[in-house]
This record gives sequence, C-alpha cells and structure tokens, in this order.
Amino acid sequence: MAIEDNKVVGIEYTVKDAKSGEIIDSNVGHKPLEFITGKNHIIPGLEKEIKKMNPGEEADILVPAEEAYGTHNQEAVQKLPREQFQGIDLQKGMTLYGQGENGETVQVTVVDFNDQEVTIDFNHPLAGKDLMFTVKVVSERDATPEEVLTGQVQQEHCDDGSCGCGH
Repeated sequence: MAIEDNKVVGIEYTVKDAKSGEIIDSNVGHKPLEFITGKNHIIPGLEKEIKKMNPGEEADILVPAEEAYGTHNQEAVQKLPREQFQGIDLQKGMTLYGQGENGETVQVTVVDFNDQEVTIDFNHPLAGKDLMFTVKVVSERDATPEEVLTGQVQQEHCDDGSCGCGH
C-alpha cells in the first residue's frame, strides 16, 4: 500500500553524503520531521520513495543529486566587488544570507576572496551530491482541510502552553 498525496507523514531520518559517508543531518532521537505529501516539502527523490513505504517501515534510500538539490551549476558561482561585503569578517566556506531579486532569502557560500573581489556560490550546499537516507516512517494521517489549503502541518495543541500556543 502506498502513501497518497495530502497525508501528513512523520519520519525519522539520517542523511549522509553517499560518496564520503559523512553524516549531514539526523533527527533520530528527536521529534519526527512532519511534512504533507504532494506539497514539495522535501526533496522529490526522497518523497517518491517514502510514498512507497508503510508506517513503521524502515529503508535506505539513495537519492541522486538530480532528484535532491540538483547538479552543481557553475554559472551560479559569481565574483562580486569586495565593497559589497563591508563589515563582514569573511572566511572561505562560510555561509551568508542575502536577499534575492524577489525579496526571498538566498543562501550563498564564500568560495574565495581577495582585496578586490569575493567569489560566492549561489548553489545549494548539497548541490551535486548524491544523498543516502536511512528513513523510518513513524506516522501517517490524513491532512486536515486547513493543512491541505495552507500546506502547513498544524501542531497538536497541548493544554499547558508548551507547544507555544500561549495557553
């Protein structure tokens, strides 16, 4: 039985760089990651495979770069004048956040810099990487009409204010 769209799925996961085996992220031992299927909340290659699973099932899922954060685009590496980075203690490999053309937040990585210019990379830090996920589906339920409409998972309410609802 496959998981359909508009389900709230909770997963426990560990993701590694498929080539080096280095752990990139994990939520094991913490709150499950919940997302609504069919809303592009997680990378496409991972969602496609999770939808084939059942609650309680575990799997190792290899997601190629093309179905994860895309291939590395060399055109997304740009040189900008150093004066645009005044007041920033630049370091190679550091992540900076700025505003894109449409007001959205963009994340860039500092590749290199000298006195005149700074080379930055607009690619996602995981672009070009094949990812290996170890995933366990811990929950699945129908999304509420409000969740389907907003695309946001609604948290269950507590009675003591610990969920941040202000009770």
